[in-house]
Amino acid sequence: MKPDDRLNEMHADLCKVFTSPARIQILNELRDGEKSVGQLADATGLPQPNVSQHLAVMRSRGILTSRKEGAVVYYHLTNPKVLKAFDIIREVLYESLAANSRLAKGGRRS
Repeated sequence: MKPDDRLNEMHADLCKVFTSPARIQILNELRDGEKSVGQLADATGLPQPNVSQHLAVMRSRGILTSRKEGAVVYYHLTNPKVLKAFDIIREVLYESLAANSRLAKGGRRS
């Protein structure tokens, strides 16, 4: 396998994290620092078992790391550059929505 092939596989695997609205919510919540599973469940409104599943997916892809304090597990981003990529994707989406809105308004007849 060529190095580029391996990098492409890793890239695709990392991007799978962004395919879930719940994981996107969780990433946004972790923007300001680490949080426990319970804090993330409260902040997102998602059931705690569901949050735990999403955290496990992100941890398995190397996006998050965790630490345990007593019975509480805290999660944080492994690399803050993930948020930069995340933010660029959101900027592209905002620009697309704005362009589509302008097109829709320009295409109407009064």
